[in-house]
Amino acid sequence: MNQKRRTFLKTMGTATAAAFLPTLRCSRRARPNILFAIADDWSWPHASIAGTAELNTPAFDRVAREGVLFTNCYVSAPSCTPSRGAILTGQYHWRLEEGANLWSMLPSKFIVYPDLLEESGYHVGYTGKGWGPGDIQDAGRNRNPAGPAYNQIRNQPPYGMSTIDYAANFAAFLDEKNPDEPFCFWCGSIEPHRVYEYGMGVASGKNPDNVDVPAIFPDSEAVRNDILDYYVEIEHFDSHLGKMLTLLEERGELDNTLVLVTSDNGMPFPRAKSNLYKWGTNMPLAIRWGARVKGGRVIEDFVSQTDFAPTFLQAAGIPLCSDMTGRSLMGLLTSSAAGQVKKERRSVLVGKERHAWVREGGVGYPCRALRTKDFLYIRNFKPERWPAGDPTKSEDNDPPGAYGDIDAGPTKSYMMANTDDPQVMHLLDLAVAKRPAEELYDLKNDPNEINNVAQEPAFAEVKKRLADTLMKKLKASGDPRVFGRGDTWDYFEYYAPRRRALKNTG
Repeated sequence: MNQKRRTFLKTMGTATAAAFLPTLRCSRRARPNILFAIADDWSWPHASIAGTAELNTPAFDRVAREGVLFTNCYVSAPSCTPSRGAILTGQYHWRLEEGANLWSMLPSKFIVYPDLLEESGYHVGYTGKGWGPGDIQDAGRNRNPAGPAYNQIRNQPPYGMSTIDYAANFAAFLDEKNPDEPFCFWCGSIEPHRVYEYGMGVASGKNPDNVDVPAIFPDSEAVRNDILDYYVEIEHFDSHLGKMLTLLEERGELDNTLVLVTSDNGMPFPRAKSNLYKWGTNMPLAIRWGARVKGGRVIEDFVSQTDFAPTFLQAAGIPLCSDMTGRSLMGLLTSSAAGQVKKERRSVLVGKERHAWVREGGVGYPCRALRTKDFLYIRNFKPERWPAGDPTKSEDNDPPGAYGDIDAGPTKSYMMANTDDPQVMHLLDLAVAKRPAEELYDLKNDPNEINNVAQEPAFAEVKKRLADTLMKKLKASGDPRVFGRGDTWDYFEYYAPRRRALKNTG
């Protein structure tokens, strides 16, 4: 018996798994395929089905129309590596040790759903960006946690985007599987991660005048063009998703494929990505599964991306790992209801440890949040630190510029260059200034999460209730941060090439 199989049986319970596996192998044809399509830095509601002007996402819209559209899907962490680790393991990122940080590793003791599916007879693979960024070998793994890579086929897209032909690599993956073999494929688009080619939105025919600028950004020509350029990269991801759906349709596989489309964290703009506010944590999510899922529904229940792994395993008939904190979405998918469906799904947890190496000593900005329909409560555990990174440039940091947790781009540059404008300065402060230990936002009256009411007497009772609930849930999840062991995250290795080079020459 190989090590992978021993781990699989140990995880699920030897007696249960041994009895279950023969049944699975006898009924492979009835088991669903799984296509998981994940963009990089794409926020909800940036999709044409949600009414975003100058953005065309027909493939995502199709999955949503023929399946279910979720309006309250949230990441575990608004940062690539921990977000993807949480998806793969079905656990909150704060349970994954080093895996809670960007540019880290995901220790091999944490079981990931592609391995479980492969062990039970699935053909598994990924294209583009799988788990990461981080180190695979130091984690004790011999491949990316998302599975074997299919990145050989390349093309030359416009505007300098990734040359990986996601759809063509998916076709190559399908060509390799046996006819009676179900598949699980991870399509990890590198778009719309920065950098963008400035002006490509206008060059593609988009009108800056039609952009709905989020209230957390100043309204300027540079910002409008930056958003349009971001839209073009979303459309690139969507075009490959459309090709993959067509490919499945042509092969007669679409209706037996559970298709899930989402993103790993929010748009790469100030106060969005790497923040616990909605633009950093609220993700697009659409799921389609032929006749198994009644289409045309919009579900408002709060779901966590940690729910994806148990959903895939339940759909495939595989017992869930006891370590998973996520809850399967199958009850929502197979229901015929819309709106708020399950009363127990009225809140969601999110959090963050270290994103980039942008503070002296490489320390992070630990925070956790509880979101409900009416309120967002945030607990900042180190309010003395700069939330977006140190304001001074340091060659020791990665990246070396000021406020390095915010990706460089026209919107950030515009805001930093126009601080003589009081409104721009106010918005920049919201993005980079030090924050109090507690934040509370009244979402009914402040949907843009701009006015912190944590210290207002009228909200004292609400704040206490949400704070108590957050701590109770974090303790139940085993979060080291609330048990006094969180500072360990500041000392874990940061595997980014530039940081390693500085370390080796320092």
